[in-house]
This record gives sequence, structure tokens and C-alpha cells, in this order.
Amino acid sequence: MAMQNPVLHAGLNQISIDEIKRQLGTPPSSCQVVMADHVVGVFIWQEDGQKNDNHCHDYDEWWMVLEGEIDWVIEGRDEPVHAKAGDFVYVPAQVFHHIYPKGGKPSIRLGIALPGHGHLHERPERKVKISFE
Repeated sequence: MAMQNPVLHAGLNQISIDEIKRQLGTPPSSCQVVMADHVVGVFIWQEDGQKNDNHCHDYDEWWMVLEGEIDWVIEGRDEPVHAKAGDFVYVPAQVFHHIYPKGGKPSIRLGIALPGHGHLHERPERKVKISFE
């Protein structure tokens, strides 16, 4: 069963990975951990061998691997970026990438993104502009 999103809010300032996993059940699963006007943090739990579609974004995107191992096939690189628990991975705006969980067990990553912006299957003409008040 999916959790109500976002998980963290003014009344719940802390939660463990184990508690999120308990509430989600089994992979594959994901939920927004934090959502603000300017940023969203997404907990992504996937099985080994499960992949995302080839896509890009109109903003810079980054992740931290919390459990397991993941390969990122990133446009313009000859070899995949192999990341394991504790590693950060960054993909600039307008760069296509595939994400492949590896290592024979599920992986968890925390994705940091812009709210309201999904996967793009055609390269955008420009990066999104962000302004702060």
C-alpha cells in the first residue's frame, strides 16, 4: 500500500528507511519523502534488473544511493556510472539517462528533483528557470 505523500511534514520531522520500507511493503515502490515549493525528495525502491525508461529532464537531477547498487547509463559517457550505498550521482539538465538497479538485491535511492516535472522523452529546448522570492 502506498503511503500518503509527502511523508515528512510539520507534524512528522523524522522517519527511518526501515519504517518507509515497512509502510510501502515490497519493491518496486516509491513515495515523496519531502515536497516543498522548490524541491521534492523521492524515495525509490527497485528490484535488481528493473530499469527506468530512457529520459531526460529540463533541470539538473541528482540522487544518493541508500542501499544496494545501481548503474546509470548517461548520454555522452562511454561506461555506465556504477554507484553503491553512500554514493551521489548527478545528471545535468537535458542529458538522457537510463537507471539500472544491480547487485542481486533491491536498491534504494533518494532522488532530488523539481516538483511538477516528469520524465521527458524528447530533449527540451532549454532548461527550466527557477526564481525565488
